[in-house]
Amino acid sequence: MQMVKKSLFIAVILWFSILAFIPKAELYYSIEKKLQAQDVKLNEKSIEEGLFSLTLKDVTVHVKGIAIANIEEIKFFSVLFYSTLEIHNLQTDESLHTQVPALMKDANFVHTITSPLSISIDANGSFGLINGEIGIKDKKIHIDFIETKDMNMLKPMLTKNKKGWFYEKSF
Repeated sequence: MQMVKKSLFIAVILWFSILAFIPKAELYYSIEKKLQAQDVKLNEKSIEEGLFSLTLKDVTVHVKGIAIANIEEIKFFSVLFYSTLEIHNLQTDESLHTQVPALMKDANFVHTITSPLSISIDANGSFGLINGEIGIKDKKIHIDFIETKDMNMLKPMLTKNKKGWFYEKSF
């Protein structure tokens, strides 16, 4: 019994040490470099590292040198078996309002060890409320529009069934 307790204690200390000392900002910068290869650039005003989190404030998204969106805050939280990405107040550029929604108030992406091959999505904004899932194994994204508001620009990309509007795409 003592051996099991020691092994469990060592595993917990190792897990905590990995999460506490992982260079979160450097991981973000490596992701930023990969995005730059796709002509996507993120400009943030500040980066805050927490014990299990990384927070970016006032992020401007540029694609091919053109600012297309501003994000008030992006929070990433991970304890290895449970990870979340929260995006708060994403506003698109006015020139894109006829093609994409103007505002996304909140979006949450959750990945858990209980469903390792999918990422759940919950968001609300000027388009209404959505729930969805990104299938990592089958490379599909499926989004259900629960409450719809101003989504005329999205309707050409959506399909309607008995439950309502949804978006589905393989990647």
